[in-house]
Amino acid sequence: MLIDLTMPIADHFRWPVDRRQKESDAFQVTWMGWTVHGFTHVDAPRHMVPGGPTTTDLPLDRIVGRAAIVDLTGVAAQSEISEAQIREAGKHIEAGDIVLLKTCWDTVESAQTPEFWTNAPYLSREACKWLLAQNIKAAGFDFPQDYPIRLLLKDERAPIADFVSHDVLLRSGVNLIEYLCNLKSVTTPHTQLYALPLKILDSDGAPARVIAVQEDAS
Repeated sequence: MLIDLTMPIADHFRWPVDRRQKESDAFQVTWMGWTVHGFTHVDAPRHMVPGGPTTTDLPLDRIVGRAAIVDLTGVAAQSEISEAQIREAGKHIEAGDIVLLKTCWDTVESAQTPEFWTNAPYLSREACKWLLAQNIKAAGFDFPQDYPIRLLLKDERAPIADFVSHDVLLRSGVNLIEYLCNLKSVTTPHTQLYALPLKILDSDGAPARVIAVQEDAS
């Protein structure tokens, strides 16, 4: 069974989408533009590391493969996710896994509303350090995983170190797969994941279509 984990791309209050169409009797052509860090996307280290690897340097086997689902469903709004919570829910993580943190936050608040961003749970630095120590190759999230992301709505900027998933994981070469949705449909501890970014050369990130392949129960 194929499960789409990708946000639809449509005009959003955080990410305006410049969409234009040309029509004639013969054809229609649509032109679109938006930030590569909007909607479901993959971060390359260059996003936070000056001179760091870009999307050109990203091997596909870093973002395709077995994913361990860390089920944090029901975590409280506006709460910090601790190392203990991640460790307890992630006992099945193995080295080389992609890790998907499943809060089902998109079923609590719509990503089209400010509350999705301002009321979300967020990761602690210790939780990120524990994930890094498991030698994972990528991490994905269905919630705005760093506390300062909510401040961006008010045009406030926090120190880079406060973006803990970026500072701890991305800086260490663990690619981030951000703004997933529909993880509620992934019901197994592991799944096969394909997080394929557009082939934008030398970029700090790229939009991605992300799907999980879950075996049907027999």
